[in-house]
Amino acid sequence: MKLVSYKTEDREHLGVFVNGHIYNLNSCDKQIPNDMNSFLKDAEVLMERALKIDAGIKSGAIEPKEEAFYEVIAPVPHPSSCRDGYAFRQHVSTARRNRGLEMIPEFDQYPIFYFTNHNAISGPGEIECMPDHFQRLDFELEAAIVIGKKGRNITAAEADNYIAGYMIMNDMSARTLQMEEMMLNLGPAKGKDFSTVIGPWLVTPDELEAYKVATKAGHTGNTYNLSMTCRVNGKQVSAGNMADMDWTFAEIVERCAYGTAILPGDVIGSGTVGTGCFLELNGTGLLNDANYQPQWLEDGDVVEMEITGLGRLSNTIRKADSDFSILALKK
Repeated sequence: MKLVSYKTEDREHLGVFVNGHIYNLNSCDKQIPNDMNSFLKDAEVLMERALKIDAGIKSGAIEPKEEAFYEVIAPVPHPSSCRDGYAFRQHVSTARRNRGLEMIPEFDQYPIFYFTNHNAISGPGEIECMPDHFQRLDFELEAAIVIGKKGRNITAAEADNYIAGYMIMNDMSARTLQMEEMMLNLGPAKGKDFSTVIGPWLVTPDELEAYKVATKAGHTGNTYNLSMTCRVNGKQVSAGNMADMDWTFAEIVERCAYGTAILPGDVIGSGTVGTGCFLELNGTGLLNDANYQPQWLEDGDVVEMEITGLGRLSNTIRKADSDFSILALKK
């Protein structure tokens, strides 16, 4: 099932996406709330009701009214929190190599994550960025999960049961701001807090069963063979696979939930897939060719991410009508 959040006349709704059409779930079952956050708070009960509606629409047993005029927004427009992991070894090792650093052994000892701004979530469409963001503006190709029930001190063996669904994530990054502030060993913060893009819909685990593959030796949790690509202005720049995650989402959830509660509506990203950002690609290009021309995102660029089974997430980068700069305020 593909759960989608959308707007009609500035009102948010919850629907199901079937064969290119959106159908409102509340109109099919009044016990299902008309927004994603309320749905996730009681997802253990409501998910089964929604799955029955989805199956009924697909079989023709239910003939709901199709939404005609709508704007698709982030599947979870108001997450209770947003964390991002660091699960792809290829990305980490390549980025470190490009900076002349050895691979850090701690990567293979435990999964890590950071908190980002859950109030800066957006979905398909335009992404407005400030002038300082365009100082080496970057995308990051990732997958993400949404938590569907509250839990604490969850083991990796049981963690997949807490995942309500999967989606694409673009962890937008302002690299100049990021690199400057992280020299002080704190962050990332301003380099990341302006936009995290998720979408286009939330895909429930049952839809991914056909893509399940063996998990890497020594690890626990579900692994899926899902191709990941990113195009900028129609040109493919990144390619990877979700099966290449060296830490599973279940293992990341285990760490997130240690000594604290994870909540319905929490969003957790995988971290960047190998080749999944210009920072990595530019570093590799310059390492191999001194004349390589680095590329960064610019005003008007169209970023399209696609993951098998999870859909296509498209955004257009726009520059805000402002000349305000915090980089210019440095002492």
